[in-house]
Amino acid sequence: MNWHLKSSGKEFLRFKFDDVLNNIEEAFMPKMKTKRGAAKRFKATGSGKIKRAKAYTSHILTKKSTKRKRNLRKAGLVDATSVKAVKQMVPYM
Repeated sequence: MNWHLKSSGKEFLRFKFDDVLNNIEEAFMPKMKTKRGAAKRFKATGSGKIKRAKAYTSHILTKKSTKRKRNLRKAGLVDATSVKAVKQMVPYM
């Protein structure tokens, strides 16, 4: 069921909602899904590098020095060899 709307001399064709839903797969590429675990672990910096948290901070802290634990609190950067893999897991970062 097609019908026309007139607005300031221009005609607009409006289709049934069902027709639009049936053709939507042909019109658009699907969105890529983000791996939610990776999205929680990585953030982008202003220059485009990827930040990560450092490991070895959750338990057995008594044998680690204060200086070592303080430096583990700082963010680290993802190595250049792993950047491609992270960007595939989090495509819209």
